[in-house]
Amino acid sequence: MDSLKIGMIGLDTSHVTAFAKLINDVNDDHHVPGGRVTIAYPGGSPDFPLSINRVEGFTEELRVQYGVEIVATPEEVAERCDAILLESADGRVHLEQFARIASYGKPVFIDKPLALTAADAEEIGRLAVQHGIPVMSASSLRYTDIMNIEIEREDGGAIIGADVHGPMSVEPTQSYYFWYGIHMAEMLFAIMGHGCEEVCAVSSESHDLITGRWKDGRIGTLRGNRSGSYQFGALVHRTGGSTYVDASSPTKPAYAGLLEQVMLMFVTGRPSLQWEDTVAIIRFLEKAEESRAKGTAVRFN
Repeated sequence: MDSLKIGMIGLDTSHVTAFAKLINDVNDDHHVPGGRVTIAYPGGSPDFPLSINRVEGFTEELRVQYGVEIVATPEEVAERCDAILLESADGRVHLEQFARIASYGKPVFIDKPLALTAADAEEIGRLAVQHGIPVMSASSLRYTDIMNIEIEREDGGAIIGADVHGPMSVEPTQSYYFWYGIHMAEMLFAIMGHGCEEVCAVSSESHDLITGRWKDGRIGTLRGNRSGSYQFGALVHRTGGSTYVDASSPTKPAYAGLLEQVMLMFVTGRPSLQWEDTVAIIRFLEKAEESRAKGTAVRFN
């Protein structure tokens, strides 16, 4: 299990150095065993400053501090590794990059956001099925230990709703809700499960409120802040009462919890998260943007 050679594609996010440390540094308090990051392709999107302006620094850190070999193409990464972390910060490029490496048959984790449209997300899934490879995409906020404890506890009754909040900065190249809204959408769906059928978004200069109505009548909300609290959290409503979860204060780093699930997929070939649930989250954000533009609630279908 410790022998997997892991490749990275896209070195334009702080996740690459955080993940490399957790995987490669056996002395880290939260080291995730299972393999080693050995090879990477830098990538970067020229029209996205938070991408292209960070590639050089993260690439150098991986090369110098973690001994990662830097190569010129995604294909070379895929050919010379056992599993792939597709880390490109720009959700627009994920389908194109995945299409270039799918035929190599390696399991792939695609960092958030999986895509900026449901159509792209579905095409990634189609390619994965065509080439028989396991694929997973998720925000680390889904796998915080404190969140999982609350979702999995058996006392308090059934979950009947949730109100999630967190920071929601907007990046022009990343549509509107996908850059940071993806974190809260992941939390909301982790709590509520699939089955959302209608979405309504209300937006102001400093805040956004997205309300989802589930097929069974439950309601979940997502509040994104550009002013005020920048912590992630959720109020989980059950038949027996409501509990607040401070997702910004896990006892174990959220990245470690996510990587443990990713490594498990790399080893077993079975993602812990169903692909249909991941696509539903992308569709939820896509429909929220449609609602924001139209000024009215929109249905999933």
